[in-house]
Amino acid sequence: MPESPVLTVSDLHVRLGSTHVVNGAGFSLDAGQTLALLGESGSGKSVTARTIMGLIRPPHGRVTAGTVLLHGQDLLAMPEERRRALRSTTISMIFQDALSALNPVLSVGYQIAELFRAHRGMSRNEARRAAVDVLGQVRIPAAARRAGDYPHQFSGGMRQRVGIALAIALRPDVIIADEPTTALDVTVQAQILRLLGDIQREHGTALLLITHDMGVVADMADRVAVMYAGRVVEQATAAEVFARPRHPYSEALLGAIPRPHLRGRELAVIAGAPPDLSVPDEGCRFRPRCRYRIEDCERNPPEHDLGGGRSTACHEWEKVGSA
Repeated sequence: MPESPVLTVSDLHVRLGSTHVVNGAGFSLDAGQTLALLGESGSGKSVTARTIMGLIRPPHGRVTAGTVLLHGQDLLAMPEERRRALRSTTISMIFQDALSALNPVLSVGYQIAELFRAHRGMSRNEARRAAVDVLGQVRIPAAARRAGDYPHQFSGGMRQRVGIALAIALRPDVIIADEPTTALDVTVQAQILRLLGDIQREHGTALLLITHDMGVVADMADRVAVMYAGRVVEQATAAEVFARPRHPYSEALLGAIPRPHLRGRELAVIAGAPPDLSVPDEGCRFRPRCRYRIEDCERNPPEHDLGGGRSTACHEWEKVGSA
């Protein structure tokens, strides 16, 4: 009998003010698996991640429907005190901007040590030793000395390693990585992604990787959930999406990847712009940009189960990727 997913998001709806930024998103994540949540900026990826972590709250935002099950427990329904206890111990998050996520007036070693004191009941000295050990795990040189440094004293890549150290310190079952390499140069990006992969394999952690980078998906992901206008429009293994996408948006994302053998040709782009989510629309949100558009697209497409854990939300899915 297959094990249940460690994380299951179902029919999630989130509003920021009067704007519906997440519209029925759903996906699941198995133990030890990497799921890439893929889409353009503004597709709802980060809001989904923050909702899972319980960071979207009134008056700034509100969950209007849906469930987020962590080991079968609904994070959205439980008291904040219980949810806070699960953060870092069972589920944690690596933020896009490590400098903003870290406290600027506390040393990085102190910030990590506080996790061990709060959740493991360690003494001050035990917690400091544990913090130094975690900094060593994320390959920060001279970890014992650097533990006394402050966030501004680290480079961007080293700060992101500190952010990863905070996320893995208590060995959670699920880590959410929200565009963890966006602000870093290409060489450092590769180092951070390699580090994440090594940590995941060592600890057996499930990783929800939020990205708009198809190269990152190809290198890291087991499965992909493609998100557009607040909805997951396709789910499949990474290999299936790259071999034959089944949603026009997935196909368009793949088509926009620069390819060395096409040097000198005009780069492909996705026509149009993402929709204004503050304007209600009963149809498929991608239809103004879609080359497969038909009259039925004036109605929001249902999710089609293609078998083997693959699904797509497109009326014309059988035609997509056939060229």
